[in-house]
Amino acid sequence: QVQLVESGGGLVQAGGSLRLSCAAAAAAGSAFRINAWGWYRQAPGKQRELVATITTGRSTNYADSVKGRFTISRENAKNTVYLQMNSLKPEDTAAYYCYAEIWTIAGQGSLWGQGTQVTVSS
Repeated sequence: QVQLVESGGGLVQAGGSLRLSCAAAAAAGSAFRINAWGWYRQAPGKQRELVATITTGRSTNYADSVKGRFTISRENAKNTVYLQMNSLKPEDTAAYYCYAEIWTIAGQGSLWGQGTQVTVSS
């Protein structure tokens, strides 16, 4: 079993920064590989939306609303993905979820993190 564990959310004033982390962890001896990573967010009363993705080759894609402010990166040795969020706005307030496309000996699959709350005050 592989799990995604997120950290780094919190309360910040508009214009501030936060860095989210999401690490994949598995029981000892469990072989797995993360292919693509993604960050999504969901605000109250709204659908979950894509924020950013990063492929195995480190190609990135961003929602128009966060381009130039957010940066997704990955550290393969630690099976971790990051989301650096700068110039935060109140409309960035949401629960942020990491997503991973994963390979294990059982086959291909996908995982979601538990979510971490980001609140931006005006």
